[in-house]
Amino acid sequence: MAAFRFGKNGNATFVPMDLTSLINIGPVQTTFLELFAVAFGLLSVWYMKKESLLAFPFGIVNVLIYVYIFFSSRLFANAGINGFFFLMSVYGFYNWSRKDSNNKTIRIGQCSKLELLLNFLALVVFFIIIRFLLIRYTSSQIPTWDSLTTAIYIIAQWMLSQKKIENWILWISADTIMVVMCVWEGLYFTSFQYFVFTIIATLGFLEWRIKLMK
Repeated sequence: MAAFRFGKNGNATFVPMDLTSLINIGPVQTTFLELFAVAFGLLSVWYMKKESLLAFPFGIVNVLIYVYIFFSSRLFANAGINGFFFLMSVYGFYNWSRKDSNNKTIRIGQCSKLELLLNFLALVVFFIIIRFLLIRYTSSQIPTWDSLTTAIYIIAQWMLSQKKIENWILWISADTIMVVMCVWEGLYFTSFQYFVFTIIATLGFLEWRIKLMK
């Protein structure tokens, strides 16, 4: 982005806008970059609730911005998970849009008992590995919570790409934790984003359940 600055002689000068510079909105400080990320994130989750492919383009922009934001905030696991989200968003777009031999796209479904068990075990393994890496190799101030939300998001994103309704339960759990984590790091608008995510995820679960029962 850029802006025009006018001098005393009335001439306009083209000045690049620093998207990472702090701005004040009421008593809260944020950046244009964080505001853009929040806007794209909210649109992504809203379209996901509607089972729309538009969720993925908005989501890709959101996660790429948050790779930078979370890394700068030393939430290293969440920075890494947003890189993973990028890859899974590309895969999700492909998986949701592809058609089978009957020319039909993937439908909302439920995990089997075996899938639930495997996903739970994978979540525990990811949590242990990520927590070890954060404690051993980073300066993360809250490695346990950072690794827990990261592990939950990995499994939630995988379930989402498969259109498994249980993904919403995981999003609700992790988003609730992220509300507090982002306040801790001073990312107030991001905290607000996760609060709204929690609400939309709850509505998404209810809406998907209705579609599943039809």
